[in-house]
Amino acid sequence: MRLEPEGTDIKHAGEIMEILEAYDLHDSYSGAARAAGCDKNTVKLHVERRERGLGPHDDVERPSIIDGFRPKVEELVERSEGDIRADVVHERLVALGFDGSDRTTRRAVAEAKKDFKAGRRRVYRPWIAEPGAWLQFDWGTGPDIAGRATLLFCAWLAWSRFRVVIPVWDRTLPTVLACLDETLRTIGGVPTYVLTDNEKTVTTSHVAGVPIRHPEIAAAGRHYGTQITTCVPADPESKGGSEATVKIAKADLVPTTVNLRDAYGSFAELRTACETFMAKVNHRPHRVTRRRPADMLGEEQVRLHRVPADPHVAALGETRVVTRESVISLGGTRYSVPHQLVDQSVWVRVDGEEVVIVHKGESGVREVARHHTAAPGNPQLDLAHYPQRSNSRILDHTPQPRTPGEAAFLQLGPGAAAWLVRAAAAGTSRVNVKMDQAVEFAAVYGVKQVDGALAAAAEAGRFAEGDLASILAHRRRTADPDRTIVPISEAHSLQNGTGRWQEVGR
Repeated sequence: MRLEPEGTDIKHAGEIMEILEAYDLHDSYSGAARAAGCDKNTVKLHVERRERGLGPHDDVERPSIIDGFRPKVEELVERSEGDIRADVVHERLVALGFDGSDRTTRRAVAEAKKDFKAGRRRVYRPWIAEPGAWLQFDWGTGPDIAGRATLLFCAWLAWSRFRVVIPVWDRTLPTVLACLDETLRTIGGVPTYVLTDNEKTVTTSHVAGVPIRHPEIAAAGRHYGTQITTCVPADPESKGGSEATVKIAKADLVPTTVNLRDAYGSFAELRTACETFMAKVNHRPHRVTRRRPADMLGEEQVRLHRVPADPHVAALGETRVVTRESVISLGGTRYSVPHQLVDQSVWVRVDGEEVVIVHKGESGVREVARHHTAAPGNPQLDLAHYPQRSNSRILDHTPQPRTPGEAAFLQLGPGAAAWLVRAAAAGTSRVNVKMDQAVEFAAVYGVKQVDGALAAAAEAGRFAEGDLASILAHRRRTADPDRTIVPISEAHSLQNGTGRWQEVGR
């Protein structure tokens, strides 16, 4: 609060010096005010501040109505360890005779809480990690795909700041092990410690404050030659890095009104987006180190241990070999797998009502398919697992010549191919003989004319002996070679009608 009488204005440094100089000359507030052209209260204000050794705009405390109650305010704040509300303090003070406003009480409580926390504030020392020592990972909520929520496995190396983001459908123990294996193979080594949160897949319980590790997690740590440990709850010194990675990944990958990212059409699109995100953040200078994490990773890999050739698969399920139909069998039911994995081994497990299939590649263990469980005889096939092809492939009989005669006929043009397909569908006899006749006609009438006649015959359904010759002769006689050919039908006849017989006997 300032000691400024009502009606005074704030002067700049030059005006204040003139006021003080006028006061020193007149030794009177009124005289200095007339000489400086200001109010005498303004002169008094700046003179008193000078005598107190204060600057021209320093705050000056004034007596307050709550000064007599400040010890009680401080007592209530200390007893509540800084959590008491100002309205509760105001009620206590009113009961003790305080007649000030609640606004005055709120200001006093705020000052008391500030002083209370000043001596008890926790000071965090920066964590200076050594290369090859620490890898942290945490989980973030991913975008929805086809109405189903996803998760983001976010890991980072504490020294090089190299980040790895992997999208998954769940955070079960097999998924954790698969993500950990892929992360270690992505960074190209195993650190001394892997730090994460106290979730049930890692820590089963706490006894006397000591976290009890999950047996499979402990076995995975021994397999990879690292110690998987958990952070202290609510401790920013050990969780800050991984939580920052989750925050950055979610801000860039999850569609929001902030980044205006479009929704993902498939899980493969999200996987590609995560790979693009990692390439971006790992190849740009970090805010703290001023170096690219990808460059620092090359230096840190010297301190990392070698990744085992085989992943820890104790919790990944049973092994299966993908058949030539790009499926595996589990419990008498066939489940499709991406066709690129034909003749390769995969692991399959049942997770609740779903069947999860994973594969070990050069980058580690990765989930490749997920289906709902089904009864035997009800195969679960995902068309995305198969290469693109026509939906009507079963009914598509495209002519493929296998003899010189067939090749000579089909070389006449598309009309010949159409004639062969329709003639075969109509059950035409002596197809090969008629094809040879068409090739002979081409030498007389020309290839273009014969191909057109074959197309007309196919459209009209005329596949009998002499039909092709009749069409060619007709086209040669008429001036319009594209004249419509009348199809053979039982609804029409070239014979004379019987209408004249009605006149007989009249």
